[in-house]
Amino acid sequence: MKRFNPFRALILFTAMTLLFASCNSGDKKTTETPTGDTTTTPDVKVNTIVTTPQLMGMIKHKVKDYAAWKAAYDSHDSARLANGLHSYVIGRGMDDSMMVLIAMKADDLEKAKAFAKDPSLKERMQKGGVVGTPEISFVNVVWQDTVNVGSIPRVITSFTVKDFDTAKKGFEEGRQERMDNGITDRQYGHDADDNHKVSMVTALKDVDKAKAYWGSDAIKKRIEAGGLTTQPQRFIFNIVARY
Repeated sequence: MKRFNPFRALILFTAMTLLFASCNSGDKKTTETPTGDTTTTPDVKVNTIVTTPQLMGMIKHKVKDYAAWKAAYDSHDSARLANGLHSYVIGRGMDDSMMVLIAMKADDLEKAKAFAKDPSLKERMQKGGVVGTPEISFVNVVWQDTVNVGSIPRVITSFTVKDFDTAKKGFEEGRQERMDNGITDRQYGHDADDNHKVSMVTALKDVDKAKAYWGSDAIKKRIEAGGLTTQPQRFIFNIVARY
């Protein structure tokens, strides 16, 4: 019979203890409940399309000096606010940077019209360096996309149509074709007093491609299908101020 070896028994006991402790440690790591919330929240796509009508005041004119005119324009902001007009964006022509386009949100059409006809406004414009007769219009925007597309050029296009609903349908059907040609829709509407006078604003991701499209047979077909009675008039501009 072998004699009992206390040292060998001690070594065996120690090894088994360490093995058991190691197994317990591993189980503890795999079953431990995280202290933080690891639930993944799916991305929610925000709808940027607005179809609630928005009345806008649009002014386009030439200036002698942009910086001098801009200072004069900003100094008269209180007069515009008193008449329910809120500055929105200012653009400068791509081909002629002295051509300026001002877009304002309007609270009340009749009040805005009265302000536009006020002799004092004409006087302030002349003092601010406006050259020639300004083009002033009020547009009822019925569709707009508010997604941020950056500082790429914009173009405002104006034309008349036989029927607004027919033209709007053509506008919607031609959206993908415009996108394929570097044009992204921004807003669409009509004159506040005459829905046969249509105005649309688009952003140009590729100016050269867009210009080629404007002279293509494809757009001629769109013009015919939309019932346009005049050729589109376009003004390309860069947004230089936002309010």
